[in-house]
Amino acid sequence: MRLETKRLVLRPWKRGDLGDLAEGLDDLKVSKWLALVPYPYSRAEARGWIRHCSTGARKPATNRASHEFAIELKSSGRVIGGVSLDRVDRAQGTACGGIWVAAAHHGMGYGTEAYAERSRFAFEELGLRRIESGYFRGNEASARMHRRLGYRKEGVRTEGLLCRADGKCKDEVIVALLRSDWRRQTSRCRL
Repeated sequence: MRLETKRLVLRPWKRGDLGDLAEGLDDLKVSKWLALVPYPYSRAEARGWIRHCSTGARKPATNRASHEFAIELKSSGRVIGGVSLDRVDRAQGTACGGIWVAAAHHGMGYGTEAYAERSRFAFEELGLRRIESGYFRGNEASARMHRRLGYRKEGVRTEGLLCRADGKCKDEVIVALLRSDWRRQTSRCRL
């Protein structure tokens, strides 16, 4: 499955992404905001992640509990991050997931662009009604991105997650976006 935006391609991970993946996540500026990514991040870990994603990508999109996308920059063909839609529950119409972008590409709007396309995919193609997300307190770039895309803060899980990169228990801010809110926001942006 391949999703496209003006500047990006969201597509399945492949073996050729190993170097970009390892380089992007082997940076504490990135991994300190992710719960499950260790620091340092090795090529062996990147290889394992790609293998894991390849197994899941063999299922039809409508039957998957998880969609893991590499974020490829159209202008260079390089992978600059990853975005996921996890714990897809078709019966309930819900999912969650996250995003990371390599530090060299921070502040350019790529995360917002990829996350917006992920929302479109979830609501239009999968027919979901709600997407939940979380980010560590203090990650102001993530907070701004979620607000810009219409996510509403629902609460904070105090010391909710242990960050593998720095070993600290961190507060997780929980946010969600409903399909109805997404539709209203999308129709306003098209005017």
